[in-house]
Amino acid sequence: MALLSGLRLERALASPRYRDGTFHNTHSISAGIHGNPLPVLGEFFFGGKKRVPRSPLPLEDPRDAWRHPNDSNLRLTWLGHSTLVIELGQTRLLTDPVFGERASPVSFAGPKRFHPPPVRLDQLPALDAILLSHDHYDHLCISTLRELARLGVPIVTSLGVGARLEALGFAAELVHELDWWESITLGELTFTATPAQHFSGRGMTDRNATSWSSWVIESAAGRLFFSGDTGLTDEFSTIAERFGGFDLTMLEIGAFDPAWADIHLGARNAHRAFELLGGGTLLPVHWGTFDLALHPWDQPAEELVALCEAAGTRLITPRLGRLCVPSRIETVDPWWRETSAQPKIG
Repeated sequence: MALLSGLRLERALASPRYRDGTFHNTHSISAGIHGNPLPVLGEFFFGGKKRVPRSPLPLEDPRDAWRHPNDSNLRLTWLGHSTLVIELGQTRLLTDPVFGERASPVSFAGPKRFHPPPVRLDQLPALDAILLSHDHYDHLCISTLRELARLGVPIVTSLGVGARLEALGFAAELVHELDWWESITLGELTFTATPAQHFSGRGMTDRNATSWSSWVIESAAGRLFFSGDTGLTDEFSTIAERFGGFDLTMLEIGAFDPAWADIHLGARNAHRAFELLGGGTLLPVHWGTFDLALHPWDQPAEELVALCEAAGTRLITPRLGRLCVPSRIETVDPWWRETSAQPKIG
């Protein structure tokens, strides 16, 4: 599949990040495993039993709540991993939608969900836009996006990813690809692609053939930051300088290990990134759904809670499927602890 051709290739060639046929991070980092990979790979493939929840995770059905108009500037529903329904005023946005059973190129193997989605795709409310941060399997789910393509909803993504979306059935006029610091306004929402320290690709031959981004989402109802996947970078300070702080900052905390610390945040670096981005309210994402690292499934949440308590950081941890209004949440809900005394799944 030719990801970059015609106008897409022209736009990539004009990007300061595109050299020798691939996109690059601002800083020179490695997307591989630091140190000896054998122990890491061995633990990843054979140590998974201790990394899954001990019992089924509590899920809530948000459909009744969605039927009521949003009476706040911002409300949202976390559906797992990096998938959220975000309501800014009366505008609805879906982020990194993954409803498939596995984050994998095949249906019979690879990381499997800890929990089903709180709702099916056909039970989602009417959407105004979709945001797709990059093309990794735990963010770009083929079965999910093929079904979403039938809805005729515009989708915003990183430069180069549009070719994959058009192949899945999205009409070309609905696909909006941005390079870093480019913006587009769709209805009431303005999206800006911002720097992230990560990589892209879905196979052996397409590493960094497409771009990856973090995102600023703005409307009259508020300003949000969505990290996508990223390691810690001083570019977060630049983002804060340009946008002046956020009503809600959504940062990835799971799938972290020191062996690949350049490309994922983990709890400690997420807290530091939050500070660089200007503080406010922190919502952790990219955890609690797939086993993508070596840590116990709930470790990122526990570590982040401890860090935020020590620093006085305002943290929200919504339950899967529970509609929440961030401005009305006063305390952290450690819902994951409800599974700790139960037998393991299976």
